[in-house]
Amino acid sequence: MKGLKKQRRIQIIVLAAVAMAASFAAFYYAAPDALQYFRSPTEVAEKAPGPNETFRIGGLVEEGSLVRGQGAAITFRVTDTNAAIPVKYEGVLPDLFGENEGVVATGKLIDGTFEASEILAKHDETYMPKEVIDALKDQGMYVEPDAQPATN
Repeated sequence: MKGLKKQRRIQIIVLAAVAMAASFAAFYYAAPDALQYFRSPTEVAEKAPGPNETFRIGGLVEEGSLVRGQGAAITFRVTDTNAAIPVKYEGVLPDLFGENEGVVATGKLIDGTFEASEILAKHDETYMPKEVIDALKDQGMYVEPDAQPATN
C-alpha cells in the first residue's frame, strides 16, 4: 500500500511539472510582445535590437528636435544626453508631451529610427518614469526636483 501512495505522489508531481512547463510555453508563444524591455538611448546606440523586437525607450525629448508633420505625424529625438535616437510617431500625443520633458515610447527600431506605437509622457510636473530616472542618474544628468512647500 505504501508503494502505491509513493507512486501516485510521484505521478502527481510529474504531471504538475509538465502542466507548468506547458503553461509557460503557451504564454511565451502566444504573447511574445507582452514582455517589453526598457532601454536607454545609449543602450540602443551601442547594441541595436532586431527589427522584430518590441521594446520601450525612454529619456528626454531633445530640445529643437520636435517636428510636426502632416496630420498626426511627428518626429523627435529621445536622448539621455549621451546618445539620441530619432523617433517617428503617428497619433495623438499626451497633453504634457514636449521638449526637455520625460518620455517613454513603445515600438520597434527600423533602419535606425524608432517607430513608436505608443507614447507616454509624465503625468504631472514632478513625475518621470522610474526607468528614465535611473538611466539619467547613471549618466549623472538627473537632478532631484525641489521640494514643494507645504500649504495649509
